[in-house]
Amino acid sequence: MSDRRLYVFHTVARLKSFTKAAEALHMTQPAITFQVRQLEEEFDTRLFDRSHNGISLTRVGQCVYDYAGKILDLNAEMESAVQVVTGKVGGDITVGASTTIAEYMLPPLLTRFSTAFPETTLHLHVSNTRAVVAMMESAEIDMGIVEGPVSNDLLAADLCRTDELVAIVGPSHPLAGRPAITPAELIRHPFVLREVGSGTRAALVSYLRAHNLDPEQLDVLMELASLEAIKRIVHSELAISVLSRTAIAKELRLGALSTIPLDPPLRNPLSFVYDHKGRCLPAVQALTALAHSYC
Repeated sequence: MSDRRLYVFHTVARLKSFTKAAEALHMTQPAITFQVRQLEEEFDTRLFDRSHNGISLTRVGQCVYDYAGKILDLNAEMESAVQVVTGKVGGDITVGASTTIAEYMLPPLLTRFSTAFPETTLHLHVSNTRAVVAMMESAEIDMGIVEGPVSNDLLAADLCRTDELVAIVGPSHPLAGRPAITPAELIRHPFVLREVGSGTRAALVSYLRAHNLDPEQLDVLMELASLEAIKRIVHSELAISVLSRTAIAKELRLGALSTIPLDPPLRNPLSFVYDHKGRCLPAVQALTALAHSYC
């Protein structure tokens, strides 16, 4: 209900980029520029200084930004309060999810949510755990679902469940069929590692350190963000890796990969993350309740 121009301006200022704001709002850059220009014309002054280094707020722009944040927050609180009173769940909700969760766990949940709450439009941003937490910190999303522990006093985290991480090898790899593999044995084989910021990678690093092993000892052949690419490399038997058992269910059914349980086991927490205000949004509450039952 609040002025759309304020929302666009606030997003540009927060992201310090017209291009990033266009991507975040699913608008074209000319449309973003037009909305900001309209606001500047209404105030009869520039809100941004533009240079080859990017954009920055003018003194008036900073003032407008501060008040726009308050207005948008109050508008969100009003809409939330109305939904609570009427018992109606609707509007938009933006969720960020780490790669494993988004690709292999969320689709059935999102289908159930859309069926149960057809008046709610859900937007999904997929990235690794570190990036999703950063989006939550900068208020780009209403809720995050991530792998691994979350250490931020400004955010609330509810445990969904834990996820088993297992070593994976090609079906003809010499290790295939082993009943278990120790941390010390992991570092003896060429390895495909998830990218920096991944919850799976962070869990593996902590696991090795907990068993007095230096993660730098891993014989890393590649670092990849794509789970599908990792699985193909492992299938070719160039290297081994550690991934969520959930992420390889299809390959196990087809016999394309073989798993080896880690000894001792490695389990990774899957958590819902939100700030304390966003937690009160009816759509977030509805999604969280449904997700807990799904967990």
